[in-house]
Amino acid sequence: MLTLKGKSVSSGITIGPLALFHRNTISTAVRPIDDAEAEVSRFQAARAASISQLQSLYEKAVEKVGEEQAAVFEVHQMMLDDDDYVDDIVSQIRDEKLNAEAAVEHTAQNFAAMFRGMDDAYMQARAADVLDISRRVERELCGGEGIDFSAYDQVIIAADDLAPSETLQLDTDKILGFVTSGGSTNSHTAILARTLGIAAVVSTGTQLHNDVDGKTAIVDGTTGTVYIDPDEETLERMKKRQNSEIRRRQELESVRGTESVTRDGRHIDVYANIGNPDNLPQVLSNDAEGIGLFRSEFLYLGRNTYPTEEEQFEAYKKTAQTMAGKKVIIRTLDIGADKKVDYFNLAPEENPAMGMRAIRICLTRPELFRTQLRALCRASAFGTIAVMFPMIISTGEVRRAKAILQDVQRELDEQGMKYDPHMEVGIMIETPAAAVMSDELAKEVDFFSIGSNDLTQYTLAIDRQQTQLDAFFDAHHPAVLRLIGQTIANGHKEGIWVGICGELGADLALTETFLRMGVDELSVSPPAVLPLREKIRSLDLKK
Repeated sequence: MLTLKGKSVSSGITIGPLALFHRNTISTAVRPIDDAEAEVSRFQAARAASISQLQSLYEKAVEKVGEEQAAVFEVHQMMLDDDDYVDDIVSQIRDEKLNAEAAVEHTAQNFAAMFRGMDDAYMQARAADVLDISRRVERELCGGEGIDFSAYDQVIIAADDLAPSETLQLDTDKILGFVTSGGSTNSHTAILARTLGIAAVVSTGTQLHNDVDGKTAIVDGTTGTVYIDPDEETLERMKKRQNSEIRRRQELESVRGTESVTRDGRHIDVYANIGNPDNLPQVLSNDAEGIGLFRSEFLYLGRNTYPTEEEQFEAYKKTAQTMAGKKVIIRTLDIGADKKVDYFNLAPEENPAMGMRAIRICLTRPELFRTQLRALCRASAFGTIAVMFPMIISTGEVRRAKAILQDVQRELDEQGMKYDPHMEVGIMIETPAAAVMSDELAKEVDFFSIGSNDLTQYTLAIDRQQTQLDAFFDAHHPAVLRLIGQTIANGHKEGIWVGICGELGADLALTETFLRMGVDELSVSPPAVLPLREKIRSLDLKK
C-alpha cells in the first residue's frame, strides 16, 4: 500500500480505480528557420485559433459551472492578447531565429517561473494558466490531436496538475475524485472539485507512474490522505467511514425546512455566501434563510471594461427576485489585494492586502461607486436588498459612502425610479481598527457583518494566502475572538444586529461561543448551512 499526504481541497471519501492522466507529446525542440516573418505568421494564426477555442470553452463552462468559474477562459483569452507575452515570442522568432514552437515554450517557462517567484499564493497559481495557454498554442502549431477525454469513466484521476481547459473537458459526472502531485488550493482543479463536491487532494509531491495505473485508490478529502492499492484493513475502515458520511448526509436532511433555533428558543439567521447569481440554486437547495454575503466583484472580473449599470442591475435584480423576499446582503466592490483587474490600472504595491482596495477605491473613484449604488438601489425594488461596505476603518469613511448613496437616491427620486427607501446599510468589520471603533461605527449603520478571514489576517499580521505560515495562522486566537465579542456587544448597545460572514461562521467548534456572545446571524458556504442549523438546534444556551 502506498500512502500519500497532500492538501485537502474538497471533503468526502471516494474509492475507485486510479487512472493516470496522459497528455499527447508535443515537440517544441529548436529547429532552424529560413523565413522569420512566415514563422511569426504561423504563431499569430495558432494564437487566433487558440483564442477562438477558448471562447467556445468559456461558453461550455458557463453552462457547466457558472460564470464565476468560467471566467478563467476569458482571462486566458486576455493572456493570449497580452502585449508582453506576444512581443516576447515574436522577438525570439525575429531576433533569435527560433521556430514558433520553441519561442512559445521558452516564453511560457519564463513567465511561469516569474509567477512562481511571486510572494502572493494566488499569483503563484497563475503559472499553470500561462503553461496552459502556451500548450494550446503549441498544439495548434504542431497540428497534434487533442486528449481523448472519453477514456476517463468512473475513475479517480491522477495527474501532476490539471489545466483549466483539461478539467472542464472531463466528464465530471464520471469522475470519482482527483489527486495531483502539484497544484494548490487556489488551482482550478481544486476550485472545480469544490464546486462539484468531488473529493480531491492536491500537492502530494509524489509523481505517480504506470505501475499504479488501474489500481484501487482511496481519496480522503477530509484529511488530505490518498491510499493506493490499500490493504484489506484500510479498505474496510475507509468503506465504513464512507458509509458513515452517507448516513450523515441523510441525517442532515431532517433539519431541512426547520428553524435555526436553539433548544431554549433563541433564533439565529443562517444565511449563505455566494459569488454570483449562478450560485443561487445551491443556496436554495441547501435551504439557506437568505444571502449574508453576495460578492459583487464577480461582475468586474474576467473582462476588459467596467460593467455597466444595466449589467449590474440585472444581476442584482435576478438575485433579489430568486430569493423571493429573503434578505440579500450585497457587498460593494472589493477589488484589490488578491483580486486584481488590469483595467482598473492600480499601481503596483508591495503589500496589496493593505493597499488600494475595496471602499478605498470606491471613495477615490466616486463615479465607479455611484454606478454600482444606482444598480443596487434600483434592484432593491424587486426584493429585500441590503448594501454593505467593505474594509471600513473609520466613521468618516462610512459617512462619505452614505453621502454618495443618499445623493444617488435623490437622483433616482428626480428620475422617478423606484427603490426601497428603507434598504439597510451595513459595514464589514474586518480590520482591528473597525472592531476597536465598533462602538462609534454602530451609530452610523443598521448592521455589522464580521469578516473573520481578514480580521484574523490583520489581527495576527499573517498573510492568509501564505501557506508557509499555516502553522501560525490561528483563527481561534483569543485576540480574534475578543475583537469579535467586543464588536457584537457594541453593536447591540446601539440596537443593531451583528453577523459573521467569514470562514469562522461555519466552524462548528465555535458556534456555541458565538451564540453566547449574542451573534444574530451566521453566513456560510451553501453546503455548510444544514450542518450549522443542526448544531444550533442541538444547543441549550441556558445551561
